[in-house]
Amino acid sequence: QVQLVESGGGSVQAGGSLRLSCAAMGVSVRNSCMAWFRQAPGKEREAVAKSYNWGSGTSYADSVKGRFTISQDNAKNTVYLQMNSLKPEDTAMYYCASATLAPYACVGLRAGSVSYWGQGTQVTVSS
Repeated sequence: QVQLVESGGGSVQAGGSLRLSCAAMGVSVRNSCMAWFRQAPGKEREAVAKSYNWGSGTSYADSVKGRFTISQDNAKNTVYLQMNSLKPEDTAMYYCASATLAPYACVGLRAGSVSYWGQGTQVTVSS
């Protein structure tokens, strides 16, 4: 049984930082396309960061590039999202996701291709 368990969300002021963690069980982050999505009220779920090829490859949404960093600890089977210089528009529920995709396909991962979702962790950024 696959479980993705997120933690690390919370409330911060604009300019602050948070680090999200996603502990994976039943799936190997090393061999999977791993990603962080977010969904704000009334908006579609969007991918913000992806990790593939044993974590050696990453890609980011333009809106978070240079501020967010996805990483993974293969020994701990855990994926992280370091979020710096947070803005109010980053406020959303953040979800960890896993998909069985080749690296070249992981870059274009969309919500409809995700195999497993975490339960989500709320991030709220105040101005």
